[in-house]
Amino acid sequence: MNAILTLADAYHFAAAKHVGQRRKGEAEEPYVNHLTEVADLVAQATRGEDVEAIVAAILHDTVEDTETSFEEIADRFGQRVADLVAEVTDDWSLPKAERKRLQIEHAAHASAAAKVIKLADKTSNLRAMAVSPPKGWPAARRAEYLDWSQRVVAGCRGANRWLESQFDQAAEVLAEREGLTV
Repeated sequence: MNAILTLADAYHFAAAKHVGQRRKGEAEEPYVNHLTEVADLVAQATRGEDVEAIVAAILHDTVEDTETSFEEIADRFGQRVADLVAEVTDDWSLPKAERKRLQIEHAAHASAAAKVIKLADKTSNLRAMAVSPPKGWPAARRAEYLDWSQRVVAGCRGANRWLESQFDQAAEVLAEREGLTV
């Protein structure tokens, strides 16, 4: 399958899997908006040269948030895409604090492509939080999320300078909105 058909299939697959899901922000935008932003950031960071990483970016939350298996992703999009999705997928059988700790720990040991996806994901999340904070999240929780995101991204540094600058800008905007120092 050529790259354009693969990307179209990935977007259709993700949209069908995430149908009805909304972001946590006050705007409750469709969840697929997050997936398209992460994919766009990965596409720009890789100059469109790593289609499998872009497809994995589109699908990065599919196993966590839907009834989708890594095997289903591998069968449809290939083993490398499934492996990249696996690298950025949390083990939801673990307590939240442990999942967050492991994201920080694993970031430094992830493949270059997984680091780019993780950078794009955290950038998208901070951008969204700055314009539409999650409902019911007090300022302290938003500040904790910013700090944790920066700790995850610290392990991804060196993967892509442009994307790191996008994350840093998003962190600065959110910190300014929240009255925090970065």
